[in-house]
Amino acid sequence: MRCNSPSTVLALGLMLLTLVSQCHGKLYVGYYNGKCWKYNVEEIIFNVVKAKYMKDPTIVAGLVRLHFHDCIVRGCDASVLLDGPKSEKAAAPNQSLKSFDVVDAAKAAVEEYCPGVVSCADVLTIAARTSIFLAGEYMPARDAINLFDSKGISKEDFVVLLGGGHSIGTVHCDKFKHRLYNFHNTGKPDARINNGMLYTLRKICPKKSYSNNKLYFDYNPRSHYRVDNGFMKHLLFNHGLLEVDANIATSPLTNSIVKKLAYAPGYFDNKFGPAMVKMGRIGVLTGNHGEVRKYCGAVNHHKY
Repeated sequence: MRCNSPSTVLALGLMLLTLVSQCHGKLYVGYYNGKCWKYNVEEIIFNVVKAKYMKDPTIVAGLVRLHFHDCIVRGCDASVLLDGPKSEKAAAPNQSLKSFDVVDAAKAAVEEYCPGVVSCADVLTIAARTSIFLAGEYMPARDAINLFDSKGISKEDFVVLLGGGHSIGTVHCDKFKHRLYNFHNTGKPDARINNGMLYTLRKICPKKSYSNNKLYFDYNPRSHYRVDNGFMKHLLFNHGLLEVDANIATSPLTNSIVKKLAYAPGYFDNKFGPAMVKMGRIGVLTGNHGEVRKYCGAVNHHKY
């Protein structure tokens, strides 16, 4: 069954994120239907994520970024969930990732009703989809585009995913502090930050402070936990905190895409869901490749 996404509504586009496992070599929606007896895998995961979301809306940002970081490195194999001193989870760029507990809880619930069937990668994908439904660090634009292109993600998809992922949640001072005081070792701030914003950010993120305060990506309190195009509009006024956000807003390679996503009616909504679907297909392990882990933080122990 081929997966398509003709929806003009973001929520419906996001429903297509359940791209799981293999049937005759193809990914398709609803793979687990009928494979766990009378139990509905997606409903089990939905209920766990909803309960977590009601207590803490920030899991939306956590799950989306977790899914993003998993897929863009080695493909959507849930390797970012593995524990260990040399694991992806322990790598410096992933230290700020959150919501591992949500995935663990969802996986545990699924294992209770349907043991050994649903992969951790699929649990993460469905959890990220569900969280949106309920509600990097420095990289030149050209390098970021090339990285995504190597994974089959277009330049437009890259901007949509980055903007959508950064439209929710928070970021710590240490991720953009260099822009406030010593941009690229110049001893000066990033000239793209206006004086008023620079003054405000320096008060929150003092140069010699050991604290690591955090701010919302999106200035609009009503959008702190919503994936929408409001963040794109802020970027065009140079209000992006991370350097990569500032880069996509000012680079000739991507500026026109940001403008279209910000102001073309319905354009962001139509693009974000399908872009997430495409990312969810990257390097998925199917058939006899990989394994269905019992616990997402560790590989299974086999006895031979």
